[in-house]
Amino acid sequence: MTQPRIHPETGQVLRRDARLQTVSVGSMSREVEVPGWYPEDDSDSIHSGAELQALDQAHLELRTAYAARVKAVRKKLGLTQEEAGRIIGGGRRAFQKYESGATPPSEAAVGLIEILDRHPEELETLRNLRSLAPREGVGGRLTPTGKRQTPATGVRNAAA
Repeated sequence: MTQPRIHPETGQVLRRDARLQTVSVGSMSREVEVPGWYPEDDSDSIHSGAELQALDQAHLELRTAYAARVKAVRKKLGLTQEEAGRIIGGGRRAFQKYESGATPPSEAAVGLIEILDRHPEELETLRNLRSLAPREGVGGRLTPTGKRQTPATGVRNAAA
């Protein structure tokens, strides 16, 4: 049996163990068993780089799998990257990054992607909302008092 260690910062007693840790990307997750030095509670544990390799590998695999999922959902909906970026958010470049696995989508984008995958009929609802919403930088946005605010001019009266 391995002798316990003392955590260098917390002073807690650590014992050699392996525990399940959850890795998540988008709507996908996986549990990975990670060996290391653990305290009795869920506070700080200590791991070597080799011990964390399984977590890193699982994260990489999930990023790749979720990138493929984003692309599959977009194609299922018949959207271009540009249109998906406008409807779901983030723009065309964001969707390029989501689909390449370079950047995971925000939680809000993940929510919309998953809803649209399960309820593709809601695509029209989002299209309509996006076409009605004023675009900041193009025409500005409405303040709570009904005045239009643009980045260049500040607040001015809304056209009647």
